[in-house]
Amino acid sequence: MSGRFELTDAEWALLAPLMPDNPPKGGQWAEHRRIINAILYRIRTGIPWRDLPERYGPWETAAGRHRRWSNDGTW
Repeated sequence: MSGRFELTDAEWALLAPLMPDNPPKGGQWAEHRRIINAILYRIRTGIPWRDLPERYGPWETAAGRHRRWSNDGTW
């Protein structure tokens, strides 16, 4: 991915090892890099979650992950 609001490959290389693996039960995490890029886009633009561009996937996924990471101290 590339773009003004998105992580570079070098930035992602630093963050990727810190990301959690898929949970032992239930479904799989959506791609972490895409979700982080969605969160960064929303923070930098100030748009509502519902207005995230489609390239970031479902807005509910990004909003939910941001909420979870904010609540547990990750973000």
